[in-house]
Amino acid sequence: MNGVEFSLAGATLTALGSGALWWAERRLLVVSDLHLGKSDRLARRDGAQLPPYETRDTLIRLENDLNSTNAGTVICLGDSFDDLEAARTLSEADRLWINRLQAGRRWVWIEGNHDPGPIALGGTHLAELPLPPLTFRHIAQSGKSGEISGHYHPKVRVQTRLRAISRPAFLFDADRVILPAFGTYTGGLRSTDAALATLMRPEARAIITGQTPRMVPMPRG
Repeated sequence: MNGVEFSLAGATLTALGSGALWWAERRLLVVSDLHLGKSDRLARRDGAQLPPYETRDTLIRLENDLNSTNAGTVICLGDSFDDLEAARTLSEADRLWINRLQAGRRWVWIEGNHDPGPIALGGTHLAELPLPPLTFRHIAQSGKSGEISGHYHPKVRVQTRLRAISRPAFLFDADRVILPAFGTYTGGLRSTDAALATLMRPEARAIITGQTPRMVPMPRG
């Protein structure tokens, strides 16, 4: 499995190239901001017509991570669906697919700002989940430590020898990790944005996702 290992609050974690986070000691896989059904919501609200394949693409990548890690627990860090209607109108085939992924595993849905209520799928629904020394929630809280969150869809822009590239990225420091969005059609917030610059310590690092993930200092300007 391709990933970059680092430590938070004494826990050894691996940032996978897919955008998922792996805690090997607990056999625990974490994903954030799946935003399943985004193409459906855009069509309903704005009339925007995007190819309606993002749910399946996201589930394929999630299934690949589950197969490669053999995770016993999965935590979805909120905004798993793009809105409540997207959860209600999930196709039967996709619903059964999620049920198959859940089979034999503990599955935790953390509440997000797009999906604040329970959804009609198996698993446990929580506002946040403490698993010492870590705590899992949707939105980072200033002043907390040992925190795993999502919400911001962080991305970074780096200059290579040939060109500048922008990719989803993990951000981490001594207090927290903010995961990139796992969903296929999700956008991103640059690490230079004030919201992220304020949350993260000056020495924060970024792990760029992709086939060969790599760690760089968190870009701030």
